[in-house]
Amino acid sequence: MTDSDTRDWPSLAAALYDKLTGRDAEITYEFADFHLDIPSSTRPDAEHARWRLHGTLKIRTQNGS
Repeated sequence: MTDSDTRDWPSLAAALYDKLTGRDAEITYEFADFHLDIPSSTRPDAEHARWRLHGTLKIRTQNGS
C-alpha cells in the first residue's frame, strides 16, 4: 500500500468528489432490492452494516458561478 491508496470511506468519497468537481459530471445508479454490506473500517475483521437500496442514486457536480 502506498500513501496515495484510499484507507477509509470518507477519503474515498472525498477523492471521488475531487475527481468529478468542475466537470459537470453526473453518475446515476438504479437499484432494485440491492443489498450492500458496509464495513465499519478497512480492517479485514471489520463489522458490517447491511444497507438495502431500491431506487435511484445520483451523484452530481457542477462548476460554481
